Amino acid sequence: MAATVAVVKQKPEETTTVVYEHPLVVRIAHWLNAVALLVMIGSGLRIFLAFPSFGPRIPQQNFFVLPPRPLTIGGWLGGALQWHFTFMWIFVGSGLLYVVYQIVTGHWRQVLFLPRDVKGLWPMARHYFLFSPKPVVDAAYNPLQKLAYTSTIFFGVVSTLTGIVMYKPAQFWWLAWPMGGYHFARSWHFFAMLGFVAFIPGHLLMVAIHGWNNFYSMITGWKREPEYLE
Repeated sequence: MAATVAVVKQKPEETTTVVYEHPLVVRIAHWLNAVALLVMIGSGLRIFLAFPSFGPRIPQQNFFVLPPRPLTIGGWLGGALQWHFTFMWIFVGSGLLYVVYQIVTGHWRQVLFLPRDVKGLWPMARHYFLFSPKPVVDAAYNPLQKLAYTSTIFFGVVSTLTGIVMYKPAQFWWLAWPMGGYHFARSWHFFAMLGFVAFIPGHLLMVAIHGWNNFYSMITGWKREPEYLE
């Protein structure tokens, strides 16, 4: 789907180019998913504290440094489960809304990481983390952003499928089988959460580097003077 471009005249001698970069459906899905994800991580960590292990052969204590209780949500196991089961519907619903919209509109071509984007990863990572000159940008999302956003879709699919297994293990035994069983499903679920936890700081860093216009565009949909039109 082609982006909508508008030229705004602020003064007789000045004009500003704005692009409708984030449609309303994408913005709604983004913010719903962001809130749901934070709640599910916090409540999930509280659930994990009730049984900090991934199987009978792994020590049930000190598997890793347990999260501080203030970072968890729910207060106790039962409360955390209620928070988790409530926001899982928002998480899955907003995720499906986002994916279906991307497919129907063809917007996925701008976001999905493809083999041709591999060559652009290192130059962009070097710019973000080693302060090297910025590579030429010719699209709304650079290769590093595409990899990050595509990874979140993968983590979302893994967390959803493994969550279904843990939610209804008897009914979905056939889904647990290729995962290695219930205990392995719990492990994959946990690792998917770690993927999201790793994504969040990087995502916030990218937003900070790109500045206020990048954040503001996820609220209004319009982005001022996008670099790929320079």
